[in-house]
Order: sequence, then structure tokens, then C-alpha cells
Amino acid sequence: MTRRSLTKHHGLGNDFLVHFDDGDTAAAELAELAVALCDRRMGIGADGLLVATDADGYAAKMTLFNADGSVAEMSGNGIRCFAQAVAIRRGDLGPQLILTDAGDRVVTLGSTDDPAVITAQVEMGAVTALPEPAGWASLGCHPDRPVAHLSMGNPHSVVGVDEVAVVDLGDLGAKVPQVNLEIIEPGPETNAVTMRVHERGAGITAACGTGACAAAFAARSWGLVPPTEPDVIVHMDGGTATVALTDDDPSRAILTGPATFVASIETELL
Repeated sequence: MTRRSLTKHHGLGNDFLVHFDDGDTAAAELAELAVALCDRRMGIGADGLLVATDADGYAAKMTLFNADGSVAEMSGNGIRCFAQAVAIRRGDLGPQLILTDAGDRVVTLGSTDDPAVITAQVEMGAVTALPEPAGWASLGCHPDRPVAHLSMGNPHSVVGVDEVAVVDLGDLGAKVPQVNLEIIEPGPETNAVTMRVHERGAGITAACGTGACAAAFAARSWGLVPPTEPDVIVHMDGGTATVALTDDDPSRAILTGPATFVASIETELL
């Protein structure tokens, strides 16, 4: 039996387990651990496992294993949770430079009235175009419907719809499991969109930080939000995040949202 210490956090209902590893655990073993721990009936339950390892010049290196054991390059909600776990471990809310499989990310933290909740602003990097993913035609999108295939270090497909609540997102997401699928509608505020997401390796989740950035960028490019508004509000099932798209470089996104500490966990697994 191997004893492991974990913390659990969520970013707008998108929940993660964080484990600080000495760096000697094989990736295959960590993938198996993610599947066992993230199972919501047979394990602790989470959308993913974030593994922290030491890296010179960084607060830590973050590796994200999805609930199915696959590796994702980046998570906007996940990195906020990861930064909260690092802050708890080192005892301060100072800025963090975090190494991810999508590159360096700078996270700035702030306190709130709730000691379990912090705010985190993440420099998410550039939004870039991607080719249409394999199997996209199977979704049957009307040719007049706005669609954008974008990268935030991980792949996203954003679709504009009339009403997100009536879409069978589980069915559509299953047709393109290799990408994160976001559906968005305008509003309710003039500088806002409402989004639902089916995440690669996790299924429908309450929120997605990288997806919020992709959605904000797509909404701006389609004219769903005014170009004069620097911040786009993204409403998701789990809550609201803000994405800043600056005039200096509108292709770069800055994500701001909460991270909530849930529990410390000691577990033993074979």
C-alpha cells in the first residue's frame, strides 16, 4: 500500500485533486491513480488529478491527468486550484510562475472574505486557430452557425447557438471526444456569454477556464460582445469567470476566477 496526501479544490464546480509527487512516480502509474481517485462512485471523485513536481525557477510543474487517465496540456480552472494548493503548501499568496505542458503560466492570487476561497488571475497565453477536428461533420452544424476551432494550449471547438439549455451537449461532445466542445449564447449582459462545455477526457463539466477564454475570443470575433469592452463575462453552470482580451494584443487572454479549497485527504492505494 502507498500512502498519499492530497488536497481537493474546485474552480466554479470543476473539481480537482492535487498531489505533490517527488517526481519518481511513472506517468503510467499516475494515470492509473487518476482513474482510481477521480471515479465518483468507487473513488474520491474529481474531474482530474493535478500532479505537482519540483522544477527549477518555478513555483512547481503542473501535470494534469483527466478522470479517464489521459493527459491534458492545460486547464484554466485546474491551474487556479493548483496555485491554491501551492500557496497553502508554502504559506503565502505571492505570484507564481507555473510550468505546464502548454508552457509557462503566471498566476496572481488574492484573498477573499472566505478563507477557503481565493481569486486567481492567470495569464493564459495566446488564442490561436486550429484546423477542423476529425469527425466534425457528424455534429451536423448548420452552415450559417458560427463555429471556431481554437487552441489555448489545448484544443477547443466553440459553437454559437440560440439557447445552450436545449442542446444535447453529451451527444454532441461524444462525437468529437478529442476536443473540448463549448456551446455559447449571447448575454445576459451586453459584454457576456453563457456557456456549457463537454471536456475532453471528463465529459460535461460545470465550468472550463480554457474554454471560457476560447468562448470569449470567439464571441468577440463574431460580434456577440462589443469590441470596446475589454472584459468578457462568461457564465457557466458552476459560476462566472472573466476573460480580459486587451487592445494591445487581443489574441492573448487573461482569466480571472475563484479557487475553493474543499479538503485535505490521506489515502492508501495499492
